[in-house]
Amino acid sequence: MKRNKVLLVDDLNLILELEKVYLKGLHVDVYVAGNGEQALEIVSREKPDLIYMDLNMPVMDGPTCCRILKSDPTTREIPVIMVTSASSPQDELQCRSAGCDDFMTKPIDSHLFLEKGRRCIADFERRRRRYNYETDVSFLVGGEPRYGMTTDVSRGGLFLAIPNSGMPDDPVDLSFTLGVEERRLLVAARGRIVWQNPHQSPVKPVYPAGVGVQFTDIEAETVIAIERFFQEALPADKV
Repeated sequence: MKRNKVLLVDDLNLILELEKVYLKGLHVDVYVAGNGEQALEIVSREKPDLIYMDLNMPVMDGPTCCRILKSDPTTREIPVIMVTSASSPQDELQCRSAGCDDFMTKPIDSHLFLEKGRRCIADFERRRRRYNYETDVSFLVGGEPRYGMTTDVSRGGLFLAIPNSGMPDDPVDLSFTLGVEERRLLVAARGRIVWQNPHQSPVKPVYPAGVGVQFTDIEAETVIAIERFFQEALPADKV
């Protein structure tokens, strides 16, 4: 099966690392560039199937690079998703006028990032690795603190087992710890409930009662740290 090629273009290494984490586990080869000029060189050599391109970069910015790609018959069909730091109408107009195929803003939401990729590439499938891991989690129910436990965790969310303490508030504000002592990683994130496994008539009987939570607001550094922790500490177990 052919592996799709995805080019990530941004002058901030943190953003590139975050985007690479989101793509990890997919059937794609990832290339990176720090500006539009480098992106054009990679496009000429590799002919990527999809490009995520930052708006503001040194040497050559995103709109200039996008215009060049869209004016060349050999590259105009490559989908370009522009990424900006602000959601202003002016930024979106600048991206659209450059001929981009889609547009999104930072902070980058992993679900939206992958969903836009799937719209451009038919077999661009999400395959998030989940890691079997148990740790206490604090959350709120009606504004009051409660505690549950994870059964599995990924860079994009977790399953929260709830011992008869009520449904968490939605959106869910979570805090938990990965590892111990020198490998201790404190995680604070906001998420949304994407599925429920009730005590009565569970959707997935192999899971305890609880909820699946997708992270919607989490620091980029934390996402990268979660992936690094599991890569170094545990074998991946996709569920």
